Amino acid sequence: MPAYICPQDGTRADTTALTWCCPVCRGPWDLEFEAAGTFSVNSLTGRVNSLWRYEEVLPLSSPTTTLGEGRTPLVPLTGTVSAKLDFLMPTLSFKDRGAVMLAELARRLSPEHVVADSSGNAGTAVAAYCARAALPCTVYVPEGTSPKKTEQIRAHGARLEIVPGDREATAAAARTAADVPGTFYASHVFNPYFLHGTKTYVYELWEDLGGRLPDAIAVPVGNGTLLLGAALATAELHARGLIDRRPALIAVQAEAVSPLAAAFHAGADDLLPDGLPGAPGATLAEGIAIPRPPRARAILAAVRESGGTFLTVTEDQIRTAQLDLAARGLYVETTGVACWAAVGNWTDRSVVVPLCGAGLKTGLAG
Repeated sequence: MPAYICPQDGTRADTTALTWCCPVCRGPWDLEFEAAGTFSVNSLTGRVNSLWRYEEVLPLSSPTTTLGEGRTPLVPLTGTVSAKLDFLMPTLSFKDRGAVMLAELARRLSPEHVVADSSGNAGTAVAAYCARAALPCTVYVPEGTSPKKTEQIRAHGARLEIVPGDREATAAAARTAADVPGTFYASHVFNPYFLHGTKTYVYELWEDLGGRLPDAIAVPVGNGTLLLGAALATAELHARGLIDRRPALIAVQAEAVSPLAAAFHAGADDLLPDGLPGAPGATLAEGIAIPRPPRARAILAAVRESGGTFLTVTEDQIRTAQLDLAARGLYVETTGVACWAAVGNWTDRSVVVPLCGAGLKTGLAG
């Protein structure tokens, strides 16, 4: 059975407990999990058309909270750059991949209440899947969150708590609520089940490309949930002999809020002491405006181990990329265009970018 394990000090906990972080260091959990089996591209034919088709490598099976998430299209944009349209998920963002895992786990644990914190998309996803699982839910968001996202959270029946201040203040408020007995903290940052949901993004790429992966996978990085999921998947595929090499992971941040990029290019293993550069309100890419991601060490290590790098994009590049994608028929939110802004002109190697949130969630950049 899977178990929580702290990557910093080795503390362990049972996944049937509502212990949302390591009780020793208060850091996020990893998941000690051994996949039940393997598969080939051909063996997937005829399976359920959702991310649950990869059940052998998931820590949960036989879900009841599913909304058919996953299996989003892969569309070529240039001769070398393709886009995976994860904004076509049930709640219009890639966060459904992890949220369904959290809601399914919570359903099985039967907590009195579920809480989550988010800059928007994770909150809408958790609200939707908690509604599916008939679980009472409260979502904490920072002031300034897109009104369309807060409207969506309320529409799913979740209680909305708008927190004065920035993303870190919002997380602190949610974590205080998470310490109340009987509460399940559906944290896309602290709970590793979320990462095992996001890893299905890469399994789908592998399947759609006929059992291979591109030279590089670009992902926008704030808290790093998609990047860490991608790192899990590429490691699993390589260990099982299903790919002969692991693609480079290209992490993209907004130049205005780029603490991980600064640490990476300084050769640091963790965030720099001052946590700079950037404040959350300084970028249009609200979904990755995270000044101090709790999994920073793991993110930096994953990018280095893959032979990848960090790239940053300016606000003008974000505006231009959003309009350029719209002119190609793809209306994507401002966070979701960051990777296209960073690698859209690459011609020397194949790369896939995620279009991970619908434009309807934020509107056009001003």
